[in-house]
Order: sequence, then structure tokens, then C-alpha cells
Amino acid sequence: MKSISKPQKKPDFGKPIIFIFGPTGVGKTELLLDLDPQRFSVINADSIQVYRYLDIGSAKAPQSVQAAIKHYLIDIQDPWQQFSVGDFIEQADQACRELWDEGKVPVVCGGTAYYFKHFLFGLSEAPPSDELIRKHIATQIEEQGRAWAYEYLERVDPISFARIHSSDIYRISRALEVWETCGRPLSSFSIPTEKRNGMQPLVIGLQREPEVLRQRLGLRIKMMFDEGLEEEIRSLIRRGAQSWWPGLQGIGYREFFQAREHGEWSRSLIADQIERNSRFYAKRQLTFFRSFADALWKDPTDKQEILDCIEEYLRTVSG
Repeated sequence: MKSISKPQKKPDFGKPIIFIFGPTGVGKTELLLDLDPQRFSVINADSIQVYRYLDIGSAKAPQSVQAAIKHYLIDIQDPWQQFSVGDFIEQADQACRELWDEGKVPVVCGGTAYYFKHFLFGLSEAPPSDELIRKHIATQIEEQGRAWAYEYLERVDPISFARIHSSDIYRISRALEVWETCGRPLSSFSIPTEKRNGMQPLVIGLQREPEVLRQRLGLRIKMMFDEGLEEEIRSLIRRGAQSWWPGLQGIGYREFFQAREHGEWSRSLIADQIERNSRFYAKRQLTFFRSFADALWKDPTDKQEILDCIEEYLRTVSG
């Protein structure tokens, strides 16, 4: 909803900040409605929800939720534009400073694990993005295919290859860009282990029983189709959408464009593929999120317990 201008100074992370993360479909958005909008605002940490026109497939918070509690970093980028983790850190930092100046508490909420990781610890020492090389890599992938890119990554950076899923074209492209830029694998660059600027967030991870989460994912995908996901895709195609657009790499979008490229547009087959990819992605998210040693894991139905944890944290920070 709100984009952020370039920050002029580093934010003071000694002030309160809350992380709420969890796998796809766990119930993050519903929890936000229990927060007092006079005290809290939300910083979106979902890499697809930053894009305009991608509402249903990204499970973007509905306008009623965005009206109830202020959201930052939603609808700030066109889907054909790159939005890097560095861009996220820069804009999230500025959002935090604006909220603290207003006397409010930032709630960083979403499911993109590497946004949280790098927001907390900072970026690696890898070279910054080079627009010309990035475009060159994108052209190669468009001409030779994603399988070629993944095989190339395995040859030049087997460690990153083992870490990155074959469908994560953004991270594959970034790793190849680093290799093309300096001849060193991305995995050879160290990642900071100290939290940035003294940041001490309250980290809340949301989880449900696996079978419950599986059922919620199935219902969510059915609801997306009922709400008009196919028309959203057709609207994007009318805008000239291409499968390589960064915003269309997310689950719920790429399946349509893969089917279109193969001439197999079938609602049932696409829905099955979205559900399958969503389940695998949720497992990877949980694995990554569990690396946050200080996280408090809660079932989102235990709302009062979660709110009590937030109040206790704020008393501790204020004290």
C-alpha cells in the first residue's frame, strides 16, 4: 500500500519491532486483525505481494484488512521489475523509522524467509546487482530455459545449487549473476552472524498440525479460483505478461504460465500443481524459519497467548 523513500540514516533498532512469520496458509493475515491499529502497523515481508496486479494468487491481504491496519510495502512495484532483498531492507528500514517517529510498533509479517534473515543480519559481502549482467542472465534463461539455468548453477556453485529450489528462479538468477560478475560462487561469500544495529525483535513463528495446514492450503486454493484467479491471470496476459517477469515466479502464477507454454491450460491440473507446490514450499519455509533460535512457536488460534507475549515483550523493551 505504501512505498518508502530512500532512508537518510540508519534506524535505531534498539526500539521495539515484531516479526510474525510462518508457512503459506498458516493464518498470518487473520492474526493482524487482532492488533490495535493505533499502536501497530504492518511491514509486508512477502516477495510477491510487493507487486501490483497480483492480488488473488499472492493471497494479498484484502482491502478490508489493509484499511483496518496500515500496511507498508504492498503494491509498490510493477511485476516486470526486480525487487531485491536489498530493496526490501532499504524500504523496511525506512518504514521502521517512520513508525517509531509516530510512536508505533512495526510488525514485519510474511512468508519470505530470506527477507527476514537478511533484514535481521544484513546482506552477504557478495557484489551488488549489476543491471546489464542481470538482463543478460534473464535473456539466457528466456532463450535456453530454467532447466539450463539450474544445471549451470550446479556446475558453477554446487553449494548454492543444494540450497536453492529448482523453481526459485530469482535466487538462481542472483547466484548466476554473482558468478558472471566476479567469477566466484555466491556461496563463497560470508553472511553476517551479528544482528544489525542491535536489533532485538520479538520473533513469533506460526505453525499448525500438518494435516490442518494441508486442509487449509486446499481450501485456500479453491477460494482463489472462486475469487477469480483465472481472470487475474488473463488480465496480466492482456497487459503483456511474460513468464520471466519477476512477479510471476511465485506459486499461483508460474503454474499458469508454464501450462500456457506447454499448451495444457487445464484448471484442475493447474490447481493440483499449485497445491503440490504450495505444500512443498510450506515445508521449506518451516525448515528455514526453524533456524531462528529465538522464535516463539505458536498456533495462530491461540490469539490471546500471542497477544500476551507481545505485551510482555513491549513492557520489557520499554522498561
